[in-house]
Amino acid sequence: MPRTSVLTGAASGIGKATKDLLEQRGERVIGVDIHDAEVVVDLSTAEGRAALVQEAGRISGGSIDAVYAVAGLAVPAPATVAVNFFGTVATLEGLRPLLAGSEAPRAVLVSSMAALLPSDGELVALLTDGDESAAMARAEVLARDPATTGQLIYASAKLALSRWVRREAATAAWAGAGIPLNAAAPGIIATPMTAGLIATAEAREQLLHVVPMPLNGIAEPIVVARLLAWLNSEENTHLCGQVIYVDGGSDVVLRGDSVW
Repeated sequence: MPRTSVLTGAASGIGKATKDLLEQRGERVIGVDIHDAEVVVDLSTAEGRAALVQEAGRISGGSIDAVYAVAGLAVPAPATVAVNFFGTVATLEGLRPLLAGSEAPRAVLVSSMAALLPSDGELVALLTDGDESAAMARAEVLARDPATTGQLIYASAKLALSRWVRREAATAAWAGAGIPLNAAAPGIIATPMTAGLIATAEAREQLLHVVPMPLNGIAEPIVVARLLAWLNSEENTHLCGQVIYVDGGSDVVLRGDSVW
């Protein structure tokens, strides 16, 4: 039987590349997005998150093999917090019961190398505590200056997401249930989300100064898709709580030996 997955962010970028790859391999993918998807919902809202779980359960017949939480925003606004952190966590926690019937259940989310960049400690703490109303209020404050403090929102959400994976993966709900939970952390990927940032040679050079990618530079979405597909494959039996940087070397350059 082909594996059945639920994949958010399926309409573009990394999500679309992953969906296309899985379907080329003969797998069934229930795509989720705000448009052009089998399940059309807004993951920035509680209603959208609940609808995702309900519809995924209905379409799948109550059982799936993998969850790909890919959907995300990169704007200096509270919506980035709502989708990137709370939407992602709700996707994984809400769909986890549907994994119970799989012989090889898997789950993966997309974080970012931006987790290594400057962030807002207060926002990260509120996200770590799961306090959505307070986190949204803090993001509102940061968003008042999009060019400075607003830029901290995305990094903060991705840092909190990476921490969430590390904290949750080895618990009874995930590892104890035989479900590997991991994350991919891309560098700069050529997607609609980054199109404005890499439109010119000068813009690319400036961005790569902040996000160094010495190995082959800016990547195409398929690069991340291949990693996500393996993380959620039957072959991956023991990776647990890992945040894997597929970033052309940004993590190496920016952190060096500090993690060891």
